[in-house]
Amino acid sequence: MKKHFLNHLRIITVAEDSVTYGSDLWGQHGISFFLEATNESSTQNIIFDVGQNYQALKHNMDVLGINVQKIDAVVLSHSHRDHTTGLVPLLQDVGKTNVPIIAHPDIFHSSFIIEPSLKYAGMRERKDLIGLNEGRFILTSDPLSILPGLSTSGEIPRITDFEDPGLALYMIRNGKLVQDKVFDDMSLVANVRGKGIIILTGCSHAGVVNIVKQALTLFPGAPLEGIVGGFHLVDASRDKINKVIDALTEFHPQWISAGHCTGFEAQMALVEKFGSRFTPLHSGSIFDIQSQ
Repeated sequence: MKKHFLNHLRIITVAEDSVTYGSDLWGQHGISFFLEATNESSTQNIIFDVGQNYQALKHNMDVLGINVQKIDAVVLSHSHRDHTTGLVPLLQDVGKTNVPIIAHPDIFHSSFIIEPSLKYAGMRERKDLIGLNEGRFILTSDPLSILPGLSTSGEIPRITDFEDPGLALYMIRNGKLVQDKVFDDMSLVANVRGKGIIILTGCSHAGVVNIVKQALTLFPGAPLEGIVGGFHLVDASRDKINKVIDALTEFHPQWISAGHCTGFEAQMALVEKFGSRFTPLHSGSIFDIQSQ
């Protein structure tokens, strides 16, 4: 990929599991970000994941002053319900034709857990209803440029030996029950001029270290500015948490903000390692990255 840049990236956390004291925003189990990405010639408004409760999502957009009709495209990090449910009513409110919905080709695969009992975990929005409401899927496992300086990660190579999806998930493949390794998990990667790479993750089922490694290949030579999203370390052992965080330090991020599925113990470990460079994520968190 050519070394393209954004001049400005504004990230608003529209949905997250937690809210701050006294906030008028609503929390929900899920995550969603609204991005305003600007380069020298144009601006794109992107929503990255939509949480699982559209009423709460729309409430927060209203409180945060986000005009849903300005959304130009939707990016889905992976198929799980806490990132995709509510896509149809969102498209209805956007009110545009042919809204691009960018995701991995496996976004509609059946994903479920069997412990403590069988429970479906995958995409609940029907593909035909999404199409009827003017959504147009762009399904690719390759990185896809949305705007010069902003790209999806594409499918994440699983390189590290200490990261895993973080959940015991299963799927049916050729009639057989197999482990679901969530290969549809993707991230968003931006490169802001004079700052570096900013990574947005959904749940990091591919492993946040693997995600960073992939992001750095998209904009060679750019430093890592920041990471924001879910790291899915909520049920991880302390040994795994330590290995992930030690590996992250080697990339020298200027800041990290993690929440949703990250887990309290992992957040505390991030505070211990990164100090003031780490902040817990919550609904309403805003990141404004200007070029230098």
